[in-house]
Amino acid sequence: MMRQSVLIMAGGLVGGVLALLACGGGAHPKASTTAPGGSQDQNRWPADDGSLCDRFVHWKNNPQLEVSETAGPGSLRPNIRRVFKVVGERDSRHTVVLCREIDTNLDGIKDVVRTFNEKGEPLHEEADTNFDGRIDVWLNFADGRIAEEDVDTTFANARPNVWKFYVDGHLSRVRRSTHCPNGKPDVWEIYYNDRLERVGTDSTCDGHVDRWDRDAQLLASEEAAQEKAQAADAGSGMSPVTVGAVDGGVRTEGGRK
Repeated sequence: MMRQSVLIMAGGLVGGVLALLACGGGAHPKASTTAPGGSQDQNRWPADDGSLCDRFVHWKNNPQLEVSETAGPGSLRPNIRRVFKVVGERDSRHTVVLCREIDTNLDGIKDVVRTFNEKGEPLHEEADTNFDGRIDVWLNFADGRIAEEDVDTTFANARPNVWKFYVDGHLSRVRRSTHCPNGKPDVWEIYYNDRLERVGTDSTCDGHVDRWDRDAQLLASEEAAQEKAQAADAGSGMSPVTVGAVDGGVRTEGGRK
């Protein structure tokens, strides 16, 4: 059974907690100017640009795929690669992009990649945001909209320590590993209408929330909205909708997760 103590704090969540969460529990190291093997001199770019697309669609020496390379703003040589595939039959035959990768800091090494399905909707994205040669951001999409964003804020482990989940394109909840040595989540954030509603903390690293910090102002507005809805439904015969109910740590409305 989950242990919890609820702290209601007027005026919103403690600023220090939010500042800590915003930076992932520590300072970010300074971004490198070039990835390992790269060069700021475009005339000395390596022959192997560390293609990220090849991990997903294996475009090299694949006659079924087409490749286009273009130079973006400020680049004297191609730094953007798109991999295409011809799909469909006869009149419905058309070309779709399966993968796009970019060298954003112009050091000759690709650092951002995004894959697509045959409808042109994004599926997955990865990025090396500090140009150290290791991926630190992973995005997953569903029906063309972002569904999950995983981030390595330490730039040291090449695996995420922050996991963000979205519903209909809006941030719904976040899990963070901030202090427990096992690397598992020890902070849980719940969002409602794009606003942070409450934060759960596992101070003993046993995988269970020990304390929930809630936004008293948001809670009061939710209760007022619930009372208004119940009053409006009283004369219509409709069953009231419960706002703010919690089922397994996830907000539910009208019984729907």
